[in-house]
Amino acid sequence: MTEAQQEMVEGAAETLYGLIHARYVLTVRGLAAMAEKFRAGEFGRCPRVLCHGQPCLPVGVSDLPRQATVKLFCPRCEEAYYPRSRLHGNLDGAYFGTTMAHLLLLTYPALRPTKSTEAFVPRIFGFKIHPSAHRIAAGSGAERKLRRVQPASRGAAAPAAGAASNGTTSSQQKAGAGAAPPASPQPEAQDVAMDSAPSANAAA
Repeated sequence: MTEAQQEMVEGAAETLYGLIHARYVLTVRGLAAMAEKFRAGEFGRCPRVLCHGQPCLPVGVSDLPRQATVKLFCPRCEEAYYPRSRLHGNLDGAYFGTTMAHLLLLTYPALRPTKSTEAFVPRIFGFKIHPSAHRIAAGSGAERKLRRVQPASRGAAAPAAGAASNGTTSSQQKAGAGAAPPASPQPEAQDVAMDSAPSANAAA
């Protein structure tokens, strides 16, 4: 047998043993053994602060192998968490299945804790945060962004206006350069004025 075949056989044997284990923990003896481990907290405790160290049960999110690793189910908050132990984190969730944890709590109702009604309340300087606070903060953030964009757009518009005015001035200058110069006084009018001056003196 080659090394590749040996690895294939060992992987198939591990999967078969895990699926047999998933069936065993659903039997009367299997549930009793899991209940003892649950009482001793061997599977770990809930990481949620308000669950006060509640023991957890292993649970799978799928009954099919090689889908997901095993998770920890807290019967107090009824949430699933990643296990802290590396040993548990490497186990296939199908080796425990999706049924065992819930069937155990139905079989041993005394082990079922009271469901947690506590909820963490966010506070700022001791005051509760109003539900609309985040919406208002998001709106004010959008307004600040708009205010930052508007001066930039005005600054961009000013050079354009300056360029337009410069264009107008240059066009006016070009028009003035092409126009005819103002007419000088007619010499005939000057001569008439000069001729009339001696006659006025003679009359005086």
